Amino acid sequence: MPVCPRTLPSSGLVCAVLYLATPSGPEVRTAMQAGLLGCMTTPAQGNLIPRGTHYACDNGKFGKGWPGADAWFAWLRATVQRYGPDLCLWAVAPDVPIDAAATLVESLPWLGRIRSLGIPVAFAAQDGSEHDGLIPWDGIDVLFLAGSTEWKTSPAAHRLAQQARDRGLAVHMGRVNSRRRLRIAQAFGCTTADGTYLAFGPDTNLPRLLAWMNELHTTPTLFGDLT
Repeated sequence: MPVCPRTLPSSGLVCAVLYLATPSGPEVRTAMQAGLLGCMTTPAQGNLIPRGTHYACDNGKFGKGWPGADAWFAWLRATVQRYGPDLCLWAVAPDVPIDAAATLVESLPWLGRIRSLGIPVAFAAQDGSEHDGLIPWDGIDVLFLAGSTEWKTSPAAHRLAQQARDRGLAVHMGRVNSRRRLRIAQAFGCTTADGTYLAFGPDTNLPRLLAWMNELHTTPTLFGDLT
């Protein structure tokens, strides 16, 4: 998995974030192949992942893209076989949006099966996942901050992200579609974030997003700066 060259210092400064997007147009695809962006793919997306691009596999549970468990796992296996496990950042196990307890029950049977494909497994933390016993720490490689907007940007989610990093796990934040949200993801220590920002108006939004990304490299964020 690609990692930021910065070390996380005790001051709380954190590294830049790799933004995962859909390959919306030739300029976005070129940016992906240059390593400036990663690709987020879903069962319903249908786009080809640009050659040599690091990618992650969402499950489509949030929204209308969930095809059912068997079809989803067949898609995941085929995607990994086609694009290779070495470029796969992770795949997120099936979850139940906004429901921490139900997500744990839904995800547990799939953690080992995802890992059997030779790729890291992500777990989608939801509102309430901060309570004891609702994160299967020993069975995952990535903590995916899902849930409501209010929760994923909350101190509770921040503490979970810190716990994940202390355990040597990567952290991802979903639905990041603004400069401020990207800065929050950076402050939480996320190594990746995704959103639909480039799906609408990529000609205008790609330069803006790349400028935000450059800002992350040059001006790291403190969590206290955002509270």
